Amino acid sequence: MVVLNKIYTKTGDAGETALGDGARVAKHSMRVTAYGTSDELNCFVGVARLAADGAVDEALSRIQNDLFDLGADMCNPNMEKDAEAEYPPLRVADQQVKRLEAEIDAMTNVLEPLRSFILPGGSPLSAHLHVCRTVARRAERLTVELATMESVNPAAVKYLNRLSDWFFVAARIANENGHNDVLWVPGANR
Repeated sequence: MVVLNKIYTKTGDAGETALGDGARVAKHSMRVTAYGTSDELNCFVGVARLAADGAVDEALSRIQNDLFDLGADMCNPNMEKDAEAEYPPLRVADQQVKRLEAEIDAMTNVLEPLRSFILPGGSPLSAHLHVCRTVARRAERLTVELATMESVNPAAVKYLNRLSDWFFVAARIANENGHNDVLWVPGANR
């Protein structure tokens, strides 16, 4: 368990931070940028929860926990040493991806097929979920970029990919199962 009895440490005053394995890196490193964006996403999920209730709120709570798992995974880069570690680091698992897929499928079953792109909005919850969707896509892009340079858990990339899809479908559910979606009208203001 983590114990935080002092919030500021002054160890980052020179522009570096510690990774989960103890290595020091620049705060602007791609790894820190990628997992920092997942932390930003987690904050937006917290805002979305203010407009959610019931099953959606419960699902968002699970996602927030998953995003902490993702941050723990991403801040520990030495995947090749996982098997020999006395305390293997926490990694996002394929089961978390499968859970998102099952939830997406269940939500999709109650929606009519889209016949147009939709604009973010409709209800407050839907608008918040669309913000989450776009931040999840940014986190995914940064994580994919990181994977071209360093070791990244493939399940973490899959999770972020499914998560943005989850937010899209959940945003439609939040709009009265898609009935209050705001449809894009191409060229409407020419």
